[in-house]
Amino acid sequence: MSTSLALPAAGPGFLDPEWLISTFGLIGILAIVFAESGLLVGFFFPGDSLLFTAGLLVADGRYLQQPLWLVCLLVAVAAIAGDQVGYLFGKRVGPSLFRRPNSRLFKQENVQRANDFFARYGARSIVLARFVPVVRTFTPIIAGVSRMRYRTFLIYNVLGGALWGIGVTVLGYFLGQIAFVKSNIEFIVLVSVLPIGIQLLRSRHRRAGTGHPEAVRARVTTAENGSTS
Repeated sequence: MSTSLALPAAGPGFLDPEWLISTFGLIGILAIVFAESGLLVGFFFPGDSLLFTAGLLVADGRYLQQPLWLVCLLVAVAAIAGDQVGYLFGKRVGPSLFRRPNSRLFKQENVQRANDFFARYGARSIVLARFVPVVRTFTPIIAGVSRMRYRTFLIYNVLGGALWGIGVTVLGYFLGQIAFVKSNIEFIVLVSVLPIGIQLLRSRHRRAGTGHPEAVRARVTTAENGSTS
């Protein structure tokens, strides 16, 4: 039975997961996952809700006709590749990232959040950050800036990319076959995109220049020493 996903908007219309999937299909999902996983401009994409909705639509048979295993495999590869690019970018730009001025698509506060997360959890942050919007975009970049050992990063990157990409998609697939979920799908997906909407509102209302680059750079140095020891 086909499930209608008339999702309410939790932010700009172009961030609606169903619209993204119906418009761009699997290629669009992979491009967004790649961008959100390691490109500075990808932090605002709704990765969690997008993968959850993709699983629902695979189960439903609308928009996505590919088998679940193929969708999961490609999503995991895109997530891992995105983090790889983020790590290499961070390693290339180094501490100059913390001197980059704020702009519409770049906020020092996001870098600071990711740096705090990385300093707190070390190598595990590469896995844990996958499940934290915004932080997951900047954490691999911070790992590169901090010169985290590449072999260590690669192991945690593959593990995190697989757990997130496959886990959230499979969760959507199986929950989408439960009657209660089907009857409350609008509310469930709305809840999943709320963190993105909240983050957009917080970024919009927060004063420019609240980040403290010098303090952030100091924490990167600490994280670097801890990750290479």
